[in-house]
Amino acid sequence: MRDFHAILKELKLYLADSKNIKVYDKDVATALGISQMNFATIKRRNTTPYENILKFCQKEGICCSDLFFTKP
Repeated sequence: MRDFHAILKELKLYLADSKNIKVYDKDVATALGISQMNFATIKRRNTTPYENILKFCQKEGICCSDLFFTKP
């Protein structure tokens, strides 16, 4: 299972949507419904907000196992 920093990288790739745009932490925080201050704490502690990520995956219609697990 990936740690939060690896999941964050995958989320940024998804939000960039194959475009050449830079996705910032604040963009990910907004997408997950987390305040920027809380997101910074989560990132510093390397904890994973599973509930927020699962809700995001459901809303966007993406498979959460692609975010949480590495592909063989």
